Amino acid sequence: MGLRWTDTLDIALDLLEAHPDVDPQWIRFTDLHAWVCALPNFSDDPNKSTEGLLEGIQMAWIDEAK
Repeated sequence: MGLRWTDTLDIALDLLEAHPDVDPQWIRFTDLHAWVCALPNFSDDPNKSTEGLLEGIQMAWIDEAK
């Protein structure tokens, strides 16, 4: 079973691995959305994302990048 929008920490860890040189504090939500959807193990509906979910993913990514 692949990742869903609610798998915030797992998505953040995958993004950290896929984009190690990116400072997640400055990423635009449009880019974040595209990068999440492009993760190999992401299988949720791209249209089910919300600003709140993207913000949660961004915050988890920031925490993990420290």
